Amino acid sequence: MAPPVSASPSADNEPTGARPTAAKATQTFTLHDKILCMATLFSRIIAGELPGRFVWQDPEVTAFLTIAPLRPGHTLVVPRREVDRWTDADGALLARCFEVAQAIGQGVQRAWDAPRAGVVIAGFEVPHLHIHVAPVWDMSDFDFSKAKPEEDQSALDEAAAKLRAALLELGYEQARDTGPEL
Repeated sequence: MAPPVSASPSADNEPTGARPTAAKATQTFTLHDKILCMATLFSRIIAGELPGRFVWQDPEVTAFLTIAPLRPGHTLVVPRREVDRWTDADGALLARCFEVAQAIGQGVQRAWDAPRAGVVIAGFEVPHLHIHVAPVWDMSDFDFSKAKPEEDQSALDEAAAKLRAALLELGYEQARDTGPEL
């Protein structure tokens, strides 16, 4: 069982519930009285251990396309530091995640000529804070039962390139360096 989460920062100024940066990111599990550590799937993508189609990189936050999009351009905004739930994040990190989500939203609206960019925070898929950002035309665009893994990898590559181009047009240089390492 996880320790209770406290809203007050710990001695090293990280809130309880936060985990180390991607290079050292771990989750701790106990199995038969042995402690096991495992990085989240997102930390492994951020560290370059697993592939990702990055569209944003900065020292605190990354954004990459989901492999199971609701619509083309569906992007995940993810902090480098592992934080399980958005309610566990410190205010500054959460604010930065939303600043990036807003930029990604502007990019998806521009790239797909969408009337809106929608955001969802659910957190059930991966225990690492992430904000879904997608171009939307109506509420049915949020039906996660329609999200299926994209079989055409070139479609994901094209969507990533299209979104990066839109972000650069909007003046977001963070879209330029999109490899996993920063």
